Amino acid sequence: MKTLLIVGHPDLRSSRINAALVEESRAIEDVHTRVLSDLYRADSIDVQAEQDAIARAAHIVLQYPTFWYAMPSILKRWLDEVLTRGWAYGTGTPGALAGKTLRIVTTTGGALEGYGPDGLHGWEYEAMLVPLKATARRLGMYWQEPLVIHGVRELDDAGVRRLRSSFHELLTEGRQNHWPLENLSPFEPANS
Repeated sequence: MKTLLIVGHPDLRSSRINAALVEESRAIEDVHTRVLSDLYRADSIDVQAEQDAIARAAHIVLQYPTFWYAMPSILKRWLDEVLTRGWAYGTGTPGALAGKTLRIVTTTGGALEGYGPDGLHGWEYEAMLVPLKATARRLGMYWQEPLVIHGVRELDDAGVRRLRSSFHELLTEGRQNHWPLENLSPFEPANS
């Protein structure tokens, strides 16, 4: 497996766009899709299974709907429980994710115009990704340009088809196009 897609939508049955993207991902060779809400309910996350899946992948993609300017709780819980000290990172050293890529694919109900200093939300959407960028850097991962899909409520069937095609391309050809976060190398231990 080259790409691991971690889907943090709490209920794909209620989603038109995220469900379509998951369906598209399952048709791509070398993409392993893990829908957290299908795998885990109220029980704890199987940390070893998740770490094993990550270890086999070169590219990690986190897909989720934006809820109140952040990821849904199931994905946050996954990050908290799976990316453990001693495995994902160490004191001054990179861990098991070093050298892998991280990309975010997220949806918003609101239009792009709402994200900016003069918009409804008051901030560029990019500002909401800072914690994930910092996570990638700390883990020694390469940050890939996110795919932020705004205004999903307004997408018609033709728009969904175009989106699926773009997502397919992103999960296949786009894997080779990675770069360090803001031209910084991935995390390197001090005194190296």
